[in-house]
Amino acid sequence: MNFQTDDDLFRKEVRHFLKNNLPCSISKKVTLGITPTKADTEYWHSILNSRGWLAPQWPVKYGGTGWGKIKQYIFEEELALADAPRPLPFAYSMLAPVLIKFGTEAQKSYWLPRMLEGKDWWCQGYSEPNSGSDLASLNTTAVRIGEEYIINGQKAWTSHGQHANMIFCLVRTSKKGRPQEGISFVLIDMKSPGVEVRPIRLIDGGYEVNEVWFSDVRIPLSNRISEENEGWRCAKYLLAYERANIADTGGLKRKLVRLKNLFKKVCEKGQSPHRNELLSARIARLEIGLNNFDITCLRILKDTGDKQIDNSKSSMLKILSSEFEQELDLLRKKIAGRLSLPFIAGSLEDDKLEKSIVPEEILTASSVYFNNRKVTIYGGSNEIQKNIIVKTAMDL
Repeated sequence: MNFQTDDDLFRKEVRHFLKNNLPCSISKKVTLGITPTKADTEYWHSILNSRGWLAPQWPVKYGGTGWGKIKQYIFEEELALADAPRPLPFAYSMLAPVLIKFGTEAQKSYWLPRMLEGKDWWCQGYSEPNSGSDLASLNTTAVRIGEEYIINGQKAWTSHGQHANMIFCLVRTSKKGRPQEGISFVLIDMKSPGVEVRPIRLIDGGYEVNEVWFSDVRIPLSNRISEENEGWRCAKYLLAYERANIADTGGLKRKLVRLKNLFKKVCEKGQSPHRNELLSARIARLEIGLNNFDITCLRILKDTGDKQIDNSKSSMLKILSSEFEQELDLLRKKIAGRLSLPFIAGSLEDDKLEKSIVPEEILTASSVYFNNRKVTIYGGSNEIQKNIIVKTAMDL
């Protein structure tokens, strides 16, 4: 794609801003694949918000930039190239579009400014122990009594729930008709009596997801978005944004650059020629695929214009992006070989000898590889995405 002159000028503006405002301590963590802390994230959000760039996809009237999709693409790519954290999606690119589309003016004027000001940290309450890919089978209930709902049930795999003070949830408000017809979309204060957060330790030894339990939790009716029992359309609308957001082309390209640099360093240390040739061929094949994926993303953005990317295209982007990310992680781990083994499950501080002789890019190769086994599952598993594409194509 040929970018316009104003696009190139905008890219230079973003690059200059990041060079002068992105803290090195935060970008270093992103480079190594270490998740920034809550304090890091809040500080970075405040920097972006002071420039007016925290929610680039929002309309100007709500505090966004009003950029078109190409400028948003350039911004995301420059964030990745600078090793800057992406703004957490739960508020800015998932809940906010739902509020803007389905919320009342009172809800928009209250919740959207709080997101920009950092007053609320949001998490997502969709999945349940027996309702993941089949999300419509969820069982968390909301019973209406007077001007309140009483919530009971459990959510699972709630990312960053340990930090959040608010959660947006799908709850069952009716058992009549099809399962999708009895779901509502509500906002819950995590500090409410009856909310309990329990950590889930992951295979990489980290802690970023949780179980969230609700026991007679009361919320006001004003915390329901859209009409009662119409939450499924909010859910589908949000998921299209979530899946498109997962397709982080800039992040994938930055990972590829780091992978090639690491491969060069390790080759210089004398790996066997045969092994190098095999890895080199896989990296080349991956680079060709990523270039094609990038062109596909740009074509979709150009064709979509100011409209929302439809579900089938966002599903396709989610599938391809997640598979490319896992291949990048796998190749980094293969290049690292046995040298990545000591750095599993938080042992980075223990092995001073290995740290002194191993390129620091290898330090998190295993933990990132294990953690990112999830990317083909969250946001709706890739198998479900293929079903969505087929149903759309066949108009089922």
